[in-house]
Amino acid sequence: MKWSEVLEDKCLEDLPYKIELNEWGKIVMSPASNSHGMYQLEIGYQLKSQLKSGKAITECSIQTEKGVKVADVAWCSEDFIDRHGLETPFTEAPEICVEIMSPSNHPKEMEEKIALYLNHGAEEVWVVSEEGDVDYYDQQGKMESSGFDVKITL
Repeated sequence: MKWSEVLEDKCLEDLPYKIELNEWGKIVMSPASNSHGMYQLEIGYQLKSQLKSGKAITECSIQTEKGVKVADVAWCSEDFIDRHGLETPFTEAPEICVEIMSPSNHPKEMEEKIALYLNHGAEEVWVVSEEGDVDYYDQQGKMESSGFDVKITL
């Protein structure tokens, strides 16, 4: 299956799940809780408020060699938007990609997503725990804080 087919499929448009494609074109679905949605909105709001020259996006689709992955929240600079516009999925990861952990997420899955986003151009990947703690990663690994001047408080 291709991402454009997922987007056009009327049966999939109102599911209460996050949908991604794996490397074989199969749909992968993860249920989202209300707290997950609250974290998404708060993080997007903080990014938009504090990094005014770019755009915050929720459910940001990114094409990788392991299929289409969907960052819960992303921040794109104006330069990124100029290069990619509304391309869906993005062929490059935005500067900041944020994943919010759900009970269905496995730590190895998150490690893989961190690597995929960083390998596709993300400068930072943030992983938010179910309790609201944020871990920051860049090409060198886990960081103490974000290289961007953004402090997320949930």
